[in-house]
Amino acid sequence: MALKIVVCIKQVPDTNQVRIDPRTGTLKREGVPSIINPEDKHALEEALCLKDIHGGEVVVLTMGPLQALSALRLAIAMGADRAILLSDRAFAGSDTMATSLTLAAAIKRLGKYSLVFAGRQAIDGDTAQVGPQLAEHLNIPQLTYAGEVEIEKNEITVKRLLEEGYEIASSPLPVLVTAVKELNHPRYPTGAGVFKSFRENRIETWGLAELGLDKDSLGLSGSPTQVHATFVPHNERTSEVHPHGEEAVRTLANKIIALI
Repeated sequence: MALKIVVCIKQVPDTNQVRIDPRTGTLKREGVPSIINPEDKHALEEALCLKDIHGGEVVVLTMGPLQALSALRLAIAMGADRAILLSDRAFAGSDTMATSLTLAAAIKRLGKYSLVFAGRQAIDGDTAQVGPQLAEHLNIPQLTYAGEVEIEKNEITVKRLLEEGYEIASSPLPVLVTAVKELNHPRYPTGAGVFKSFRENRIETWGLAELGLDKDSLGLSGSPTQVHATFVPHNERTSEVHPHGEEAVRTLANKIIALI
């Protein structure tokens, strides 16, 4: 059974190198490298593994500015067959709802599919909302927190890794699956894959006109949630040093009693 798998990825700043401007409260993006969101990379790897087993096609989607082309080229270098950049000024400022609506429109335009993969959440937002919202827009089941995936005939079984254990859940295809880092170990791009990502016209760009969406439902105007301010928390602590002995014990005991 050949599969058509759509993988949604996001290009994010490497949070290990991100700093916040204390004056403006915004991220300092200058000089900070961009990467594929780590859990999205695990989603892509699982899609490639399933293609290796069952055959088929892996299509990668991302929404963002033209610089996100580098993330799509890396996806092709890893083994994806096709990549689509969703880029339009109308998409700027989208929250998770507007983003998931845009991705859903693109997936519907692709036609029939077997699976949609995404990472559990993005490291720059940590909302874990886009995947479930996308499943709702597509009106398909969702299996989140996937730590293991198996497909037999027209059914998928997922081991969902939860805080206090795991759950085995199954669903007929098509279905949306969100991946966690325990799912696999992403492969490295090959030299031939890197050449392919630049030499062959495998990346398309779709905008508002191709998706046929209402402009007012996208971007800032279509986003019910907006960030009004960010700030760096200040950790102010005071300490006292007391000599050893009974006096120090009595002082500590009195402070604890005062807090009760």
